[in-house]
Amino acid sequence: MAFLAEKLVLFGATGDLSQRMLLPSLCALDADGLVPPNLQIIGTARSEHDDADFRRFAAEALGRYLPEDRKAAIPGFLDRLTYQTLDANDVGAFPALAAKVGAADKGVAIFLSTAPSLFEPTIAGLSASGLAGPNSRIGLEKPLGTSLETSAHINDAVAAAFSEDRIFRIDHYLGKETVQNLLALRFANVLFEPLWNSSHIDHVQITVAETVGLEGRVGFYDGAGALRDMVQNHMLQLLALVAMEPPASFDATAVRDEKVKVLRSLRHLAAGENVTGQYGAGAINGSAVPGYAEELGQASQTETFVAIKAHIDNWRWKGVPFYLRTGKRLPERKTEIVIQFKPVPHSIFARQGATTEPNRLIIGIQPQENIRLSVMAKLPGLDRGGVRLREVPLDISMPNAFAGVRKRIAYERLLLDLIEGDQTLFVRRDEVEAQWQWVDAIRAGWAETGLEPKAYTAGSWGPSSAIALVERDGVTWHD
Repeated sequence: MAFLAEKLVLFGATGDLSQRMLLPSLCALDADGLVPPNLQIIGTARSEHDDADFRRFAAEALGRYLPEDRKAAIPGFLDRLTYQTLDANDVGAFPALAAKVGAADKGVAIFLSTAPSLFEPTIAGLSASGLAGPNSRIGLEKPLGTSLETSAHINDAVAAAFSEDRIFRIDHYLGKETVQNLLALRFANVLFEPLWNSSHIDHVQITVAETVGLEGRVGFYDGAGALRDMVQNHMLQLLALVAMEPPASFDATAVRDEKVKVLRSLRHLAAGENVTGQYGAGAINGSAVPGYAEELGQASQTETFVAIKAHIDNWRWKGVPFYLRTGKRLPERKTEIVIQFKPVPHSIFARQGATTEPNRLIIGIQPQENIRLSVMAKLPGLDRGGVRLREVPLDISMPNAFAGVRKRIAYERLLLDLIEGDQTLFVRRDEVEAQWQWVDAIRAGWAETGLEPKAYTAGSWGPSSAIALVERDGVTWHD
């Protein structure tokens, strides 16, 4: 049975992620009595603070990012916080952190949100100072490498100090409520699962669109690009949840076993099955924005847009294309999954002049969380001119369907799971490696063919070749 952590160590505690997500999430959990009553939270970073300074820093962050109805919980939450200044490159600094944490026998959870270059020295310091013992677990925020080789190097370093059952690799998309509802939709309803296969589904679209540009991520993003930043983790995790076989139970091992089977079944891309792009100057929401090279300050071959036609070579999905699309400076911010069903084999209404459209299931993940199923219905009337059919949406807005239930952000769930030791929504090493193998093969193909990103105007849906990628199959992107 997983141990309950009574100490939580936040590396990068003064960073942007901590201010916007981690501290507000922990305070919200505390307000609802969901964390252990004696949980101590120790922040650490290079910034010079004492306990009082860090509490003032946290109070300011919570004042900005915590919802108004939770702010009454701030004073009590601040009492949980302490701080230890630490240079992660200095192994000799870790004993002071260990002394601040105190006895580790009650369970220690460590959240590591630092630059990738600091992973190895941090793990070495944790190990040398006794903070990586059997009653400690570690959560790792991405990026975990830039290739299979570099990812394996990081994972080897972590595995030298922590066993796999104590490693929690974070993909915050898996903490989103609608992503988990995808599993409920498939496996808690008899309606969909019998149709969830190549006999009834024509294709699947997964879109992760952003309106923002670099937004302060210049150093990281230009070395990563859209394929490694979005496809390798978030999008392949969404694909795996759509395509996985029913697990025997809803536990970490069963769910992750089925996901990794999907990832290992991904076919290597053939020529013409992917498109890359880079945004130029344009307009977003009526405001002029510069191109990528202008934001970067120099020319670059880094892709800010990727469209892919993927195939899963297994019994369930043989012949069903999965179209993936992600990019920056697109017209709207949205993450959605579209399941396009096949048309009815024979329309009994055709002689009456009616046309039918195939059913479509749209799962909206952000910014709106909703589920929409399009069905055909008859237009009211006496039908003297023939039967007329129209596509009608059946909408489930998650906020409306569960009015009165508090909405949780992804990091609330993931931090609580880290404290409690539930790995179901975290990524296992073999999943990560299967994802990197597929992505590395794509990048190798780009290098071999000399593929360069095509220009697209900021505020558009990417290069025109991304439209052609699906239209030659008779498909249209769901915009």
